[in-house]
Amino acid sequence: MASGSQQPEATAVVTGAASGIGAATARRFARAGLRVALIDVNREAGQALARELGGGATFHQCDVGDPQAVDQAAAAIGREGAPVRVLFTSAGLIANSETVLDMDLQAHERIWRVNYLGTVHACRSFGRLMVPARAGAIVTVGSINSFMPLPLPGYNVGKAAVARLTQLLAVELGRHGIRVNSVAPTYVMTPPLRVRIESGQRDEKKMMAVHALDRLPDPADIAEAVHFLCSDAARAITGVTLPVDAGWLAAVSYKTFAGDMPWPQ
Repeated sequence: MASGSQQPEATAVVTGAASGIGAATARRFARAGLRVALIDVNREAGQALARELGGGATFHQCDVGDPQAVDQAAAAIGREGAPVRVLFTSAGLIANSETVLDMDLQAHERIWRVNYLGTVHACRSFGRLMVPARAGAIVTVGSINSFMPLPLPGYNVGKAAVARLTQLLAVELGRHGIRVNSVAPTYVMTPPLRVRIESGQRDEKKMMAVHALDRLPDPADIAEAVHFLCSDAARAITGVTLPVDAGWLAAVSYKTFAGDMPWPQ
């Protein structure tokens, strides 16, 4: 891992670690020999994953939307001995489509508090632990929503903000030897998305129709991209948002072209 994080005594912190992309990435870091510190609001699932990972993995129950709680978690993890060299800010909420004029304002504020402000809080609290050592790698979670407007007012604009925050942090922390990048998944077959598909809130056929590949990523695919961005192989990469999108960005305009398609549909 970059910045010395392959050392067995280095810690990778993963927020939203109890399930989905966060859990897959925690497992990937553990396989790479890192000690993993898990943060989530789901105590039962988080503790179960810590037991599964072993190797000194710890769980810290925390709502990332609460800056004081994140500071407390960072202080506790900092006291555990192994220096924090990696942070992955996976904690987040997903939303259903709505309009700006009719959106649920309470839900909108909750999404911003977790998805955007939660990213800010984690980067501040754990970035401060990395600065004295002048070493570290941070990966935030953007989205295809970071690039184009979609009818998800809170989620869409929040993910665009995460992409810009990533660039700001890359410049501010680069002078301390800390790299900051982001991954931008398309629809990922996590448990929450599967529930929405099964309940009719998402149409899987429509989702697949605007991707270049005939499969959606699963959490392990995102974990591999995060691991790469934290590795020495990416030591000259900072401030980027890396799509892991099965070709969504390439296909969404191509496949919605108003003229004739060059092959039968």
